Amino acid sequence: MKQWNVEICDVTLRDGEQTPGVSFSCEEKIEVAEMLDATGVEVIEAGFPVVSQNEAECIRKIADLGLDAKICCLSRALKGDVDTAIDAGVDLVSIFIATSDLHIKLKYRRPREEVLENALEMIEYAVDHGIQVRFAAEDASRTDIAFLNEMYRKGAEYGAAYSSFADTVGCVIPPEMEEITKQILPELKNKFCIHCHNDMGCATANTLTAAACGAFQLHTTINGIGERAGNASLEEVLVALRMKGDIDRYDLTMLPVLSKKIEEVSGIEVSKTKAIVGRNAFAHESGIHIAAIIKDPKTYEYITPEMVGAERKFVLGKHTGRRALEHIAQTLDCQLSPDESDWVLSEVKKQSEGKCRITREILLSIIKQSKEHKNENTF
Repeated sequence: MKQWNVEICDVTLRDGEQTPGVSFSCEEKIEVAEMLDATGVEVIEAGFPVVSQNEAECIRKIADLGLDAKICCLSRALKGDVDTAIDAGVDLVSIFIATSDLHIKLKYRRPREEVLENALEMIEYAVDHGIQVRFAAEDASRTDIAFLNEMYRKGAEYGAAYSSFADTVGCVIPPEMEEITKQILPELKNKFCIHCHNDMGCATANTLTAAACGAFQLHTTINGIGERAGNASLEEVLVALRMKGDIDRYDLTMLPVLSKKIEEVSGIEVSKTKAIVGRNAFAHESGIHIAAIIKDPKTYEYITPEMVGAERKFVLGKHTGRRALEHIAQTLDCQLSPDESDWVLSEVKKQSEGKCRITREILLSIIKQSKEHKNENTF
């Protein structure tokens, strides 16, 4: 498969912080930015500086860290916003305007041509002050394609290095994203960015679809946090780029560390079944599966846990078979006779059917009981 030409812009520190109830301290933002940089993320969106003086100062501190990643911030198409971004010392400013008729009518109450002309002046202003510009269309997925193409063309003429498409309300599915990307790219004069929300559960799929069709900058958040249902998940996108896009420059072993850090500072727990970083992502209970994995993990693991800094887990429950039980018992330095294995396996299934999670301690207790049961039956 042909290698995709992409870069990652992680927006956890801006869009991720717009998750209801989430707020990061400056120290937390700095730590996460350093971890993203160590992972190999090319662009870090550090915040929205006009929000507050503290926000602007924190973005400045991140910009002054000397990271390999470019530091980006968000700005409305207003001179005051752009001046704040300039003062923050960022490499890239994302100047956005709402582009759908619905948003323009309710938010601007002006003709869209006038909104666009004002935004173009801000692009030129930012470029003249030495900052790269990403010209972003908010609610792009509900915007007339002809107007989008006009907006992106003029943005490039005024010096924008990137054109960004935001599926702000997560209303697009992958076939639509493919069609949209194919309608935009032939007309584009700069690099195309894709920013997807997860309202219908398609954010990662839409992001990867756009990448496969030629989108360059992919927007993500750690653990997929963000407004409402969140954004495209960094860990899912990076692993898919490794497995399907032939891109191996990112340190995927950083993903569990990043995930746990964002859990800690956001207060949002990751689902056990979350791809890549969920507790069950590499956990197996089925006896059929475990017996095969013991022989060759590729039988039931497409992604290896080692690749993403995780560990394989065998879990005992009602679906467990003898081979899995004996393997787990050996890891606990416990040797079971055939009769003991039968007794333990029966007890494990009985307790798990009663919704009891078979922990290490519970298993050891059952094994101990099996030996006592054997001794009782000896007399």
